[in-house]
Amino acid sequence: MSSPASAPPAPNNLKRIVAASLIGTTIEWYDFFLYGSAAALVFNKLFFPDSDPLVGTLLSFLTYAVGFAARPLGALVFGHYGDRLGRKKLLVLSLLMMGGATFAIGLLPTHATIGTAAPVLLTVLRLVQGFALGGEWGGAVLLVSEHGDARRRGFWASWPQTGAPAGQLLATGVLSLLTALLSDSAFNSWGWRIPFLLSGVLVMVGLWIRLSVDESPVFKEALAQAESRKAEAEPMPLVAVLRHHWRDVLIAMGARMAENISYYVITAFILVYATTAADLSKQTALNAVLIASAVHFAVIPAWGALSDRIGRRPVYLLGAAGVGLWMFPFFMLIDSGEFGSLLLAVTVGLVLHGAMYAPQAAFFSEMFATRMRYSGASIGAQFASVAAGAPAPLIATALLSEYDSSTPISLYVIASVLLTLVAVGVAKETRHRDLAEPMASTEEADEASAAPRKQGARSV
Repeated sequence: MSSPASAPPAPNNLKRIVAASLIGTTIEWYDFFLYGSAAALVFNKLFFPDSDPLVGTLLSFLTYAVGFAARPLGALVFGHYGDRLGRKKLLVLSLLMMGGATFAIGLLPTHATIGTAAPVLLTVLRLVQGFALGGEWGGAVLLVSEHGDARRRGFWASWPQTGAPAGQLLATGVLSLLTALLSDSAFNSWGWRIPFLLSGVLVMVGLWIRLSVDESPVFKEALAQAESRKAEAEPMPLVAVLRHHWRDVLIAMGARMAENISYYVITAFILVYATTAADLSKQTALNAVLIASAVHFAVIPAWGALSDRIGRRPVYLLGAAGVGLWMFPFFMLIDSGEFGSLLLAVTVGLVLHGAMYAPQAAFFSEMFATRMRYSGASIGAQFASVAAGAPAPLIATALLSEYDSSTPISLYVIASVLLTLVAVGVAKETRHRDLAEPMASTEEADEASAAPRKQGARSV
């Protein structure tokens, strides 16, 4: 018999939880990706005007990478308090921090107005963005995973993951519209500020929705159990994660390498490569990412549902291997200089990326026990982002500048794919994991998944 916490929730309540997580993550990823797109298109001119154009882009991407550096700290702080106080409170705080920083970027004076203070302030606000996002992801996916029906956890937990392409879609769509309506001089002068200021309105909508949902029942049950044994000293979530789940943290970090690096090469660096090496307009590149992001959004729940049927690992491995095989055709198609080829390259790349990204939420959630789940999932995911997504556009741009060829960039992504294949290959399958269990590691999850087969064998 399933525990009360693991019983399927009312459909309407679950849909409201999913909607709250999806809308919140969409807004936060909109804010985060908006910076990446602006870094590729205009920040090199506005905040680093004295540099060579490609060097200015490198410096712009460096401030972009700074946001990733703050994500592990956000994972530690939000994970700790999320495991102590609950998922909902920390999700509200992360949304306010992200939205406030993004809105402030829209008001920031440029280098022409205040000199070197401009890039310094830009970097500080980027740090706040990264800190907030470091705590956002874990809470959003856990709120759904811990509410959801265990039999369809991969499907339901994949919906917060669609917040990434939805945010990319929204950010790219707004930028694409503005670049189409405004002249280059108008966009560089004031038009680029509009998408950042729009974040203030979006945050109010997201905040209203997030405040309306309930705390995770699995967390409330675990908290009640902890309070009933107050005489026992409860270790800090971080200490407990490193003691009981260090192997799972390393697996999560390895699993993130190909997923994170490929995504930022396909969506952020592509704006640089298409406009410089392939001689396409920035409007053309933005349109390709816009359409491909819509397809990405649509396929993620399908990949999540497939992971409920055949397991998290097979779907994840398929996506990683597919991305590795696609890298050389990806750049060859872009080099043709045609919009159709560019669109095909980005779309196929994001579809394959979705096979890694979709099961990731359920996969990581199922690795950790409830009272350390926020910390474990966040640490595994966000510490990897420092070595993966943070430097990816920077490394890709530097390789292009040094070798004037896409071949080193393809090899860079393929190397990350090999790391991910090893990490996921040694992981245990987790899809039968009961999240209400007081303690579990991936080894125990594997035993749990084998239990139904053993019972069936005994009954024959």
